[in-house]
Amino acid sequence: MLVALAAPAAASAGLVSMRVQDVPLAQGRTLQSAAPARPFDMVGVRWIGTGSVDFRTQSAGGSWRGWQSADADERSGAWHDGDLDWVGPSRAVRFRVHGDVRRLRSYELQSRVLAAPVRATATAGSPAIVSRAGWHANEEIVRARPIIAPAIRLAIVHHTAGTNAYTRAQAPAIVRGIEAYHVLANGWNDIGYNFLVDRFGTVYEGRGGGIDRNVVGAHALGFNFATVGIALIGSFNSTTPTVAQQKALVRLLAWRLDVAHLDPLSRVLYTSGGNYKYHAGRVVTLRAISAHRDTGPTECPGNRAYALLPAIAHRVALTGLPKLYAPEVIGVLGGPLRFRARLSSALPWTVTITDARGDVVASGAGRGSLVDWTWKSGGVQGGPFAWVIAADGARSATGSLGARTVGAPPPAPALRLTGLASIPGVLAPAADGSDAAATATFTLGSPAMVTARVLDAGGGTIATVLDEVRPAGLNSFFWSGGALADGRYLLAVTATAAGKSVRKTVPVVVDRTLTSLQPSTLEISPNGDGVSDTLTATFVLAQPVPLAVQVLHDGVVLATLFQGTLGPGPQTVTWDGTAAGARVPDGSYQLAFTVDDGLGPVTQSLPVTVDDTPPTLTVVDPQALVFSLDEPATVTVVVNGQTTIVTGEAAGTFTIPVGVPVTSFTAQAQDFAGNVSSTVSG
Repeated sequence: MLVALAAPAAASAGLVSMRVQDVPLAQGRTLQSAAPARPFDMVGVRWIGTGSVDFRTQSAGGSWRGWQSADADERSGAWHDGDLDWVGPSRAVRFRVHGDVRRLRSYELQSRVLAAPVRATATAGSPAIVSRAGWHANEEIVRARPIIAPAIRLAIVHHTAGTNAYTRAQAPAIVRGIEAYHVLANGWNDIGYNFLVDRFGTVYEGRGGGIDRNVVGAHALGFNFATVGIALIGSFNSTTPTVAQQKALVRLLAWRLDVAHLDPLSRVLYTSGGNYKYHAGRVVTLRAISAHRDTGPTECPGNRAYALLPAIAHRVALTGLPKLYAPEVIGVLGGPLRFRARLSSALPWTVTITDARGDVVASGAGRGSLVDWTWKSGGVQGGPFAWVIAADGARSATGSLGARTVGAPPPAPALRLTGLASIPGVLAPAADGSDAAATATFTLGSPAMVTARVLDAGGGTIATVLDEVRPAGLNSFFWSGGALADGRYLLAVTATAAGKSVRKTVPVVVDRTLTSLQPSTLEISPNGDGVSDTLTATFVLAQPVPLAVQVLHDGVVLATLFQGTLGPGPQTVTWDGTAAGARVPDGSYQLAFTVDDGLGPVTQSLPVTVDDTPPTLTVVDPQALVFSLDEPATVTVVVNGQTTIVTGEAAGTFTIPVGVPVTSFTAQAQDFAGNVSSTVSG
């Protein structure tokens, strides 16, 4: 079956524009787009069902490229989450599906290729790494501050999938597109990978927070905490990573694992946080340098790259010698403290303890491949103390010891658990398995063992959805209510540290009475121009039930769109942006759908923005094609009467690069609600 695209809903992220489309499925016929597609150069595909999907793109010159399979090993609920493929300048995309495909969604991104070179930096002995500023990361879309783990326990190697035939200039554009896709499509806080490596051997900083800090990414579901994720840009099922790419991967791993004092040839016991391959709590034995497929149900990083990993690990072990592995301090200040580590070869070593002034209060030394020295710290006053384990030529290991009065117990960390939330609060699992997942968030005052359980009305445990050590600060995890019966539950989260526990709960509802709630758009412009004038919400009722659909603003009911009993099956409600016969002002509203079934009133809501104010597009510099916008919008520029450029831009000043002298231009902007600016020209 071949299908084409429906009407778009656009999203913008600086140098990257993204269009999300639900693709209409049809049996036995070909559907063509009603209008030419906006230019794009990256495609992501997602679908529900056990079948598979192929896609092909039409080049900017009008020729159709060959069919390729959509790569979607990852899962979120019922959806197969496809990787983002670089397809080159394109103007249309077609799909064909095989087997059971019940829903299909297309993500089309345009990531601007910049001619300006990026700067690579080397920090604290690291290889040259292109910073986030160097590849023009869009920091405005980052959703939260990074979470920092106390250590790195293993490295996980990925591939991004898609083409291997990209240029040096296109590689940073691919990284920018992946950032936008991970944040705007996946809903992640930032790009999922900690680092990326292109086929030319260039290394890019991924998720922000510090290249030598233990930043928790979103690259391997259930295995993100205390791991570093490195993605090879390209597809390596039948193609081997280039020599330059392999060398860069070895250099990067050698440095990053050296910072973590992790032996690249070691084995690690890791407790899964839960995915489709390893349920939460499953203890898995992994290599210190593992592949994504080792942790989850995926073919990533491809057969060719996967076969290289044992040799890569041995090359990493031989790079940057000598090495200091697994430093640890055993004991409590005021008593014997044992300092241990392992060296890659027999070397002279020292252990040094200094006080707050930097004066040495104790030291030990030896020679060999094992560091083992005990400091008898009884009677020590003052502090805090810093310790260093050093060996000739190796990266030193450092740490600190808290100060206390001799004989007093060490101070307990401040154990706090705040801000617990689970979104959405109502889970409405559909028959196809979608809409069953929620995201729980909370903040810890100190590192703690965190257990999350779903409790029934009597307080009994129905399911354990999280059981792992989490760092201080903002935390989150995914959980699913798909296996739960309809009912009202509590999500109970308990944090335990230093023998103390704190517990918080939040109510959640699982209700399959009203499912598959989908809006036609989340922004309307009810000005009668025929573009986004109304919102149509579709949903499915499982049984006859009383239903109220209301429009709310700041919690106040402005209008009731429907109130009565509806029968089972698909239903539709439309809102035209009015209340009591009058047009509502521009602003943020909610459509609340309340059913009254055996659980009592249960409400699901859709956020809606009303906006009929056109964007303002201003020419700042007509020769350099510098413009400014007062709100995010899609901008169409026609240069010299023949070159058309379409791009998504954030509010503020931006430049359209064309690479040719500008003799004339026209430009117009359209915001997400469909409002069109006045045409500007020069």
